Amino acid sequence: MILRHIISAALLMTLPGIGVTAELKLVSPPRTTLTALTVIATNPSGVTQRQNADKLFIPASTMKLLTAVSATAALGKDFRYHTDLYADNPIQDGQIEGDVYLSFTGDPTLTTEDIQALLNQLKQQGLKHITGNLYLVGEQYEIQHAPGRVWDDLGICYAAPVSSYVLNRNCIQAQFKPRLADNAGMVELLESEPVVIESRATFDKSGQRAICNLTLARFEKNQYRLDGCYPGNKALKLSVAITDPGLYAIDKLTQIIKHNGMSVNGSITLTQQRAGNALLVAQHQSEPLSSLITTMLLKSDNLIADSLLKRMGLYLFGSSGTFANGSAAMTQILSEQGVDLSSANIVDGSGLSRYNLLSANQLAQVLALIQQNEHYKYIIDALPVAGITGTLKYRHGYAQAPLKGQIVAKTGSMLGVVNIAGFIKQNDALPSIVVILQNGVSPIPVKANVPTYDVSILKQLVNNAKH
Repeated sequence: MILRHIISAALLMTLPGIGVTAELKLVSPPRTTLTALTVIATNPSGVTQRQNADKLFIPASTMKLLTAVSATAALGKDFRYHTDLYADNPIQDGQIEGDVYLSFTGDPTLTTEDIQALLNQLKQQGLKHITGNLYLVGEQYEIQHAPGRVWDDLGICYAAPVSSYVLNRNCIQAQFKPRLADNAGMVELLESEPVVIESRATFDKSGQRAICNLTLARFEKNQYRLDGCYPGNKALKLSVAITDPGLYAIDKLTQIIKHNGMSVNGSITLTQQRAGNALLVAQHQSEPLSSLITTMLLKSDNLIADSLLKRMGLYLFGSSGTFANGSAAMTQILSEQGVDLSSANIVDGSGLSRYNLLSANQLAQVLALIQQNEHYKYIIDALPVAGITGTLKYRHGYAQAPLKGQIVAKTGSMLGVVNIAGFIKQNDALPSIVVILQNGVSPIPVKANVPTYDVSILKQLVNNAKH
């Protein structure tokens, strides 16, 4: 049920430290980078400060904070994805007369082991044969990538297609390995997968090439080609996103059915809906939403985030979940709870799209809502902790004092974008909300002993909070 708490005043104005005028003279931002800053004290002795706080920036994965709150509001912490098996008739004499329907609902955590467990439920009841077809039920013509995603990312698993049909995260694992006799490379799948990856790529074992890069070409029917070169002579791990999730689901079910010693007289095929009078014969449930949100925030899991966004669209508008109606649902849910998104542009739940636009103040309002509302406070415990968990465990400058253990926040990084949004932690208290947005960051790595802009700011704030 959607929480319809209409907050009469702006969220930021309700925080105890908002009237405090104490300010630090913060370090200057890099001259080549666009930056924004919002620091909101939640206790009377803290610092409140803003710079470019209403200007719009690409939020990257800090967008997942909005997804966590709105999904909790719409779906509830106990929501679970269901993957169900239906049949035209019950099992009799080792077979099902008629068709069987496997209903996919976009569970981003569904694996072949889960499907195996579903079929085992039928196998234990003696099933060996299906006289009809096995239908895989799901959306047939959905958009699987949000507008504004970078084309180069689409073959990589962190940008796997968001579909009703999700199996093994719509991702396959492989290795690009050198041959001993020459510089040619070969691709080896780590498991039996119904895909083809051709290699025309080579290894630059002697390091003589001035430019040496790999490219992955994607074709229909989950076929790929690796071109270019890779420096060195060590094997490279490949994580390749599926191009056609529906076909992948068909091919994997074909493998699983055969492995189980079952047979299907008809075909394994996709369909939009099951027969209305079909009987529920087996069911799998995902972990609850609270667990999914924890994984999403700690690992910055894009597939979970965008699957939840689509689910919100389905829940709120009663039609098939899409990026468009999911984004509209998120905007409506957060606006009803006092977050001013009138200037924002939201097109996905993961932050992968470069069309997303948020301000530091808008992110701070979401953080304030998380801190003030008991229903959302569990999200704080799910956030990465500097130098200890998640995406902040090894981040440059965060794994050492004074930041280690003192920053609880969601990161947001992509080429040219380095953002962080969360809280300063002091003992068991959270004395400040902090949002630092940086767009236009140079991709040239900083020296190991030179702190980045966000680290410099946070060091000042953490040290100030201790005094």
